[in-house]
Amino acid sequence: MDGATFHSIYTVVLLVIFIGIVIWAWSGRRKRDFDEASRLPLEDDQSSRTREED
Repeated sequence: MDGATFHSIYTVVLLVIFIGIVIWAWSGRRKRDFDEASRLPLEDDQSSRTREED
């Protein structure tokens, strides 16, 4: 197997992995998890609340 064939196979494998990740990220089953993660910066942090009380 020469270098060009190896690079072609490597590129196809990486493309398939990338497409798999995109499908996983945009699947409906992950929506709730990503919605919860998107609200994390807006929620109060327990440690900041205790510092404000002191």
